[in-house]
Amino acid sequence: MQRLLSRARWDADLVRDDLRALVVDRLGDPDGVLVVDETGDLKKGVHTVGVRRQYTGTAGRIENAQVGVFLAYAGRHGHTLIDRRVYLPESWTSDRERCEQAGVPDSVGFATRSQLADDMITAAVKARVPARWVAADEAYGNNTALRVRLREHGLGYVLAVSRDHLVPLDGGKTRRRADQVTAELPATTWTRRSAGDGSKGPRFYDWAWLADVTTDNDPDDGGHHSLLIRRNTTTGELAFYRCWAPGPVTLAQLVRVAGIRWTVEESFQAAKGQVGLDQHQVRRWQSWHRFTTLALAALAILAICAAATPQPPDQSDMIRLTVNEIRRLINVLINTPIRSIAHRLRWSQWRRRHQARARRAHYARRLTLELQP
Repeated sequence: MQRLLSRARWDADLVRDDLRALVVDRLGDPDGVLVVDETGDLKKGVHTVGVRRQYTGTAGRIENAQVGVFLAYAGRHGHTLIDRRVYLPESWTSDRERCEQAGVPDSVGFATRSQLADDMITAAVKARVPARWVAADEAYGNNTALRVRLREHGLGYVLAVSRDHLVPLDGGKTRRRADQVTAELPATTWTRRSAGDGSKGPRFYDWAWLADVTTDNDPDDGGHHSLLIRRNTTTGELAFYRCWAPGPVTLAQLVRVAGIRWTVEESFQAAKGQVGLDQHQVRRWQSWHRFTTLALAALAILAICAAATPQPPDQSDMIRLTVNEIRRLINVLINTPIRSIAHRLRWSQWRRRHQARARRAHYARRLTLELQP
C-alpha cells in the first residue's frame, strides 16, 4: 500500500477524471446538483501537508487539523463525492522549504477554500458533468466572486449565507441584513414544505421567498435573483440562501436544491465510516491525493451498486440496499471466509426489515406532529 501511494507510477488526477466519468455515466441527471463542502482530519504533528491550527467542522472548533475541500454530485439516482482538493494555508504556501519537504509542486500557490471550490466546479463544467445547480453552506455562499463565477457558468445556485449578509433590494439601491428583512415579513409569507426525506421522515420547514432581490454588481445579467429563508418549525431557527437561476424557477425547485445540500454530509459519513477517508497515514501531497482518490473511487462503487439494485416486489417490507449494507455484504461474502451465504443474506434481510419498520414508525410520528394544530 505504501508503494502504491508513494512510489508507484500513476496519476491520481487522471484516475479522478475516470471516476467522475463513471459517476456521470451511472448517476448522471440533467437536473443534477454539485455540492461543495469541506471536512477536516485532526492531526498531532506539523509535517502532514496542509496541517495547522484552524477551524474544522469535524471538531466544531479550532484544532490542529488538515482540511480538504470536496465536490459531490447528487441526482435522482444517487449521490457521491467526485473531486477533492487539500487546503494549504498561507503559512504553508509562504514557506517553500516546508512545501518542498511535503512534495507540494512549485506551481501550487495559496488559494482560498472558495477558490478551490471554483476550480473543482470549473473542471466539472469542462468535463460536461450534467448539472443545473450548485449548493453550499455559508462559508461559500458569502463569497461574491464564487457567485459571479457560477453565473458565468450558467449554473443556478442555492447558497447559504450568514444572517448579517447584506441583501441588495430595490434594484440595488439599498442593502439590508438578511435577518432584518426577515423580521418584517408578514405571517402570510411563510409556507410549510419538506426539504426531502430524512432518516426520521420528511424534513418539514417553514419557507419564505423574496423574488425582488438584485445582483451584487450587474442588475442586467439576465437571470433571476432571490432570497430564500428557512425557519425551523420547532426552534424558530433561521437559515438564509442567496439564489440565482438563468430562467424562471419555482419555490419547490429551490427548496429541493436546498435540501439536497445535506447529501454531502451523508457522503462524508459514508466515506469515513465505510471506506476510511479519514484513516490515511500519509504526509505528502502526492500520497494524500492518491489515497483520497482511491477512497472516493470505493465510495462511488458502493453508491453505484446501491443505485443499481432494484427493490424486488416480494421485499416491499424492507428498505433498499444502502451503501452501508452493500459494504457489509462485500465484507462477509467476499473479503472473509464464509460458512453459509444464505445465513449472511438472511441477516441482511433482517436488518433491512427492521430499518423499514423503524422508518415507518418515524414517518408516522413525524406526520402526526405536523398535522397537530
